[in-house]
Amino acid sequence: MKFYERKRRMPAVIIVSLIDIFAILLIFVIVTSTFRRPQAAVTIKLPESSSGVPQPRAEAPNLAELTVSPEGAVTLDGAEVALEDLAGKIRAIVEAQRPFALKADTKAPFGVIVRVLDALKAGGVSGNLPAFTETIRK
Repeated sequence: MKFYERKRRMPAVIIVSLIDIFAILLIFVIVTSTFRRPQAAVTIKLPESSSGVPQPRAEAPNLAELTVSPEGAVTLDGAEVALEDLAGKIRAIVEAQRPFALKADTKAPFGVIVRVLDALKAGGVSGNLPAFTETIRK
């Protein structure tokens, strides 16, 4: 006796109904995602004073003056110094017990100023450091 065999169809995924689901998921992902712009790692807002009065600069004998120019050049006692060599030169001045003062231009790159402050700390400067700016006379 011969039995009738039903032909089996190959299983198939019905894509037509899935297209709607994929479209909804795509719209959901686009709407809920945030588009970020590249931002600075450190945002610093420097304080400004409208009522501040400049103090007269006390000239200390043998004062070691560390200056940062608007271009980012660092000078120590009038001689330009590389940032890599700054900590060693500061250490020698600290051992000689000379007073320090930091003079930075308001347009100096803040990254350079941070590296100078790190070099001061590595050189052994502790406590308060007098900092000043010069008034530009027109």
